[in-house]
Amino acid sequence: MNPKTPLGGLLIRLFPFLTWPAPTKGQLRADAIAGITVGLVLVPQALAYAQLAGMPPVTGLYAALLPGIVGALFGSSSLLAVGPVALTSLLTFAALQPLAAAGSPEWIAMAIWLAVYSGLMQFFMGAFRMGILANLVSNAVVQGFVNAAAVIIIISQLPSLLGFATSADGNWLSHLVQAWRTEPLRLAITTGFGVGAALGLIAFKKFSSRLPGVMIVCLIGVAVSLLAGFDRLGGAIIGSIDSGLPALTLPFTLSLDQHLALLLPAAIIALISFTEAMSSCRTMSRITGESWNRNQELIGQGLAKIASGFSGAFPVSGSFSRTALNAYSGAKTARATLLASLIVLISLFGLTALLYHLPTAVLAAIIIVPVTQLIDVRSLTRLCRENPKDGFVALVTLVVTLATVPNLYWGILAGMGASLLVFLHHHAIPRIIELGVHESGGFRDRKLYELPPIAEGVLGVRMDASLTYLTAPMLERYIRKKVDADPEIRVLLISASSLNQVDSTGLDTLRDIWSFLDSRGITLCLSGPKLAVREALSRSGLSQLIREEHIYATDEKAIDSLT
Repeated sequence: MNPKTPLGGLLIRLFPFLTWPAPTKGQLRADAIAGITVGLVLVPQALAYAQLAGMPPVTGLYAALLPGIVGALFGSSSLLAVGPVALTSLLTFAALQPLAAAGSPEWIAMAIWLAVYSGLMQFFMGAFRMGILANLVSNAVVQGFVNAAAVIIIISQLPSLLGFATSADGNWLSHLVQAWRTEPLRLAITTGFGVGAALGLIAFKKFSSRLPGVMIVCLIGVAVSLLAGFDRLGGAIIGSIDSGLPALTLPFTLSLDQHLALLLPAAIIALISFTEAMSSCRTMSRITGESWNRNQELIGQGLAKIASGFSGAFPVSGSFSRTALNAYSGAKTARATLLASLIVLISLFGLTALLYHLPTAVLAAIIIVPVTQLIDVRSLTRLCRENPKDGFVALVTLVVTLATVPNLYWGILAGMGASLLVFLHHHAIPRIIELGVHESGGFRDRKLYELPPIAEGVLGVRMDASLTYLTAPMLERYIRKKVDADPEIRVLLISASSLNQVDSTGLDTLRDIWSFLDSRGITLCLSGPKLAVREALSRSGLSQLIREEHIYATDEKAIDSLT
């Protein structure tokens, strides 16, 4: 297939997996090892993230099966592992908690449509090459939100980890004390399972990271639970998990108001989950040198979410931890991800019965241990120190997210709003300096370098920003103040080399500046204007007003002429 022909290019865009080269025996062997390793980790993780999303355990396996295949076939990063992840599962739970009872048929139906809507949003963003919209959520917002989300996830799983019940009043301490008084043995054993599983996962990660530690810990948990009769003591176990393939259908039981209530959470999930996936893609690209396409990845992620919805599951995303494990295990192509999905398929036809006695405390540990790595106080501190504005955005996001639980989207919206305020502040209050001629021969800040004026009666000014409706009033105010303070000024030079663009307000302001200076008998000059600015000056007639001989091609020519 020739990608340079119109038909070939269209087919490759629609079906990017057609460009996969034929694998070598070495690649197949490496992909097989990596796929089996990731698959054995994926199965218990999928069950755990279904628990976090408030969904039946089997839906976690559904979310790991078809979406993983679709993400691998239609995405652009060969090593990105798509499936259920902690952050997206938490966002799903937070979105649905005010709308339905966890685990109810209504909850499941809403989770399915949440996956479909967020997937459609991502798909159309990619199809119309609007991947840049993902930049609306800045790194500072993501950093603040991820830290807050990690804390929320850990707190939400403590009852399952320690074996005490929760209630709507949120008074967990009293429930924990009451459980210790009434059922100390059950609580102690449950805590033993949870803490023991957490310690086991930490040990595997530190000493044997190549082994599927998650699956090994689960099998040990099942064996101990079965031998100890944990369920007969009242311990919480997974119980029966449906086997077989998911029914590829959608529920049509929700009202219009319920559908509308899902749109904002779906948009938040679409943006945050893609930001999470992009982080994995960038990391893998740096490691492998493989290029990836943001818009194609949006299409792949979107189709994976839609596939998850049709599978009866919840929104999925690219998993950073499983992607890293994929690479660490030696995966060479996306076929490793397909094999991991095959392991999930096999589990749906046999492994689910083996996990009947798995304590839910072990699943809580599977969620908590990797999530603790998301809490990065050191990075937040460094961000606040090195870039206070981004630090402010991250802290606003973190605090609002924690304060508005379960409505986590308010944290994202607050972070985006803070980012916008910081952006406007930066661009509305630009740096404006008076210029002098430096010994290097170019213009520099007079105050910073303690330079004399460019020449007697000449005032040089530079604004380090585009000339727009936000910045133009600041430049005009600065010039008027300088001119009023020095009646000896006869020439005012604006170094335009830093003006990347000028809008209609900027042109009108330049005209007002020229009129003000002309009334004082002062000549306005420009130096180094870029092509976009020169064209705007020509279209508006300002180049004739200022006069071409007063518009210098470079700062150097202005210096030569004025000194």
